[in-house]
Amino acid sequence: MKKLVGFVVSLALALVIILTLNESALFPAFGEVDLAERISSQYFNLAQFEAVGSANIVTAILAGYRGLDTLGEVTVLFISSIGVAFIMAEQTRKRIELDYKANFMLRTGSRLIVSLILVTSFYIILHGHLSPGGGFPGGTMIASAILLLYLADEEFRSNIRGFKILESLAGTFIVVTGLLGLIFASAFLENFLPSGTIGELVSGGIIPIIYILIGLKVGSEISGIIDHFLSEEETV
Repeated sequence: MKKLVGFVVSLALALVIILTLNESALFPAFGEVDLAERISSQYFNLAQFEAVGSANIVTAILAGYRGLDTLGEVTVLFISSIGVAFIMAEQTRKRIELDYKANFMLRTGSRLIVSLILVTSFYIILHGHLSPGGGFPGGTMIASAILLLYLADEEFRSNIRGFKILESLAGTFIVVTGLLGLIFASAFLENFLPSGTIGELVSGGIIPIIYILIGLKVGSEISGIIDHFLSEEETV
């Protein structure tokens, strides 16, 4: 009975949200001019990309015009990882002992798959200023590779804590890059490097640098959360 009531309430809430958004001026109805296409064409016609250097308007907004807000999103993830560390990292906890022992085939196969995952993740990070993607999805892919190595290689499990240093360095360099924008430009995280030719890999000003740092920070933070969750209470 509770599941039925919950389903009905969720369905009614979804219907209210859909009808509300349909009547909102912020969301044009089907058949009208595509709002995203109109904004995108205006963005390029006015050559606004020179201020940010991104061929991807979504990236221009996330890492350019509201880059400080994106830094806040990374900070939220950092606070979450700190909270997990306080809850899980007690003296009475130890690493989970897996019931199986990784053999040669599992270790070799996992390293091959991890290599493909990391190549894909860095491709997404490095092309974030040209196409959809960037530091956040690339960072989560890095964390998935770390989880695979954790499960497949016993020797790797003792080295996963080194990602805490990487997380701290990446976060520090993000702030330093923002301060350089304040010094050499006029605002925090404002682009102070040449934008280059739009559409080329070496372009985008500071956005590729920011996305690389965000990718490393997100990947290391999620890896740290994984490390804390893969522990159990020590029996006395």
